[in-house]
Amino acid sequence: MQRRNRRIRSFRQLSTDALPAQAPVVTLFSGGLDSSYLLLRLKNAGFQDIHALSVELGGDETSAQKQRIADELGVRLHVVDGRQIFADEFVRAAIVSQAVYLGTHPVSSTLSRPLIAQFAVELAGQLGAGAILHTANRSQNTLRRLNGALDLLGFEGAYGSPYDLDPVDREVKIQELKEVGLAQMSERVVSGDSNLWCREFESGFLDDPEQHAVPEYMYHWSARRPDSAEDTVEVRFEGGTPVAVDGVELPMIRLIEELNRRVGAFGIGRYSGLEHLGGGEKVLEIREMPAAWLLLRSYRHLEAAVLAAETIREKMHLEQLWVREALEGRWFGELRSATQSFMDSCARPVSGSVRWKLTPGGAETRSIEAAQPVYLRDREAWEHLSVQSEVAALAGTW
Repeated sequence: MQRRNRRIRSFRQLSTDALPAQAPVVTLFSGGLDSSYLLLRLKNAGFQDIHALSVELGGDETSAQKQRIADELGVRLHVVDGRQIFADEFVRAAIVSQAVYLGTHPVSSTLSRPLIAQFAVELAGQLGAGAILHTANRSQNTLRRLNGALDLLGFEGAYGSPYDLDPVDREVKIQELKEVGLAQMSERVVSGDSNLWCREFESGFLDDPEQHAVPEYMYHWSARRPDSAEDTVEVRFEGGTPVAVDGVELPMIRLIEELNRRVGAFGIGRYSGLEHLGGGEKVLEIREMPAAWLLLRSYRHLEAAVLAAETIREKMHLEQLWVREALEGRWFGELRSATQSFMDSCARPVSGSVRWKLTPGGAETRSIEAAQPVYLRDREAWEHLSVQSEVAALAGTW
């Protein structure tokens, strides 16, 4: 009987002696170099029932590109549209929790990995698969995020990444894929990850934090458009959820896409930051997130407009606890869940709108309007009323 949660950590473990050749195997598939090479290795090892799972979250890779790779390698591709649940549940949770890693950059793959793992467990259950494989390596935090999610979701089979203890040189992967007709993999110069919330690039020529000039052509959402001299954009929230742009109600997916386009046109929303690995070492990550830039700041303004200062102070402490638990692969853990309950409670009164003036490279608020505000709109009038009330109260004691 297969031992529960048997971890796959090297390519040597991918043999038909260790896993039945006839049994279904699920792999997480992005269409990139590492995930394509894993499919090739499984085929070469003699596995006959390989299922590549692609979860559509609004990233750069198209389904047609992924299908071509799957067809070339003779595996079955499963494409699942996870955009709505990603936006409504995972991104929304990050907004109300102000999920910014140590104040440097909003989290992204921290949100997508547990959802991808969830879909993988569901597919494995439908197929009766005994293994779920992914391609995270030791220099990627995705390794512990996916492994942690699969563990907490209770997957009974083998899971993990063969790259963990068995890295393969980039040139080797490119050459072997080229030999089976996938020459386009040689065009990959950095490692990328994208979804509707973030476009991220790392590794390759961006490995060194001391020298990491990013070519302008790599930015898509935040490429400044010369015809964008000035714009005004207003975002409305209800109960902590962004629901409208400029008075037009939009579902979360379209709202994020609209803000990525509008805000990004001014070159706003670029981030660089160092994120720690499991052993404490740091790696550089570059990302563009125009919608996140505006939504997180807008939410904080509205939050300040309705919550007591002491509540906000405690919330800011718990925000980094939320980020830590999610980042370390414990999205489905009890502490992240408990912290989320506090965040959602704080979000209930956060309704209103924030209006911004956008200019090249910058943004300024023009209006912060809350449904249940605690802010003053006329300080002098308040001071007079406050003094009169206190004098009247004191008069009763004289």
